[in-house]
Amino acid sequence: MDTKERREQILSLLAESAIPVSASKLAARFDVSRQIIVGDIGVLRAAGHEIEATARGYLLGAEKKAFPFTAVIACRHGCDRLEEELNTIVDFGGTVIDVSVDHGIYGQLTGRLGISSRYEVKLFMEKVSDADRPLSVLSGGLHFHKIGCPDEEIFNLICAALREKGILVEE
Repeated sequence: MDTKERREQILSLLAESAIPVSASKLAARFDVSRQIIVGDIGVLRAAGHEIEATARGYLLGAEKKAFPFTAVIACRHGCDRLEEELNTIVDFGGTVIDVSVDHGIYGQLTGRLGISSRYEVKLFMEKVSDADRPLSVLSGGLHFHKIGCPDEEIFNLICAALREKGILVEE
């Protein structure tokens, strides 16, 4: 199989998958190194394919497929309220797609999260605990989340709940 054919098959596999596919699984499938797959993904992205990298693997155009409505919210809180914030979002049926902060030197730093359940919140909190601090400590607790929802009404409910808790930053 040549490089072009492998890349076409990678796109096909990602298009068929509803869950992230890791570079290691793709490497095993095509009998190449993980680094070759990472390079293939880079070339496919440069060609205009919307491939998202998550902590669990790659997704093709997942955001558009999975979320009829997306919007960004600004939040501010300490580490002690992180779990409360995330649980509030997922309890209403939202997904925390990512988190970003504005850094004085590096500009916008973004981390993909893909958190859509209390179980995933729990796993994330374990990682934060092991790592010591979340990304928001770089900006005094101010951070932004891209939220995916079934519709705008759900998004508005999430915002109202976060506003009531004093977590949502108003414009």
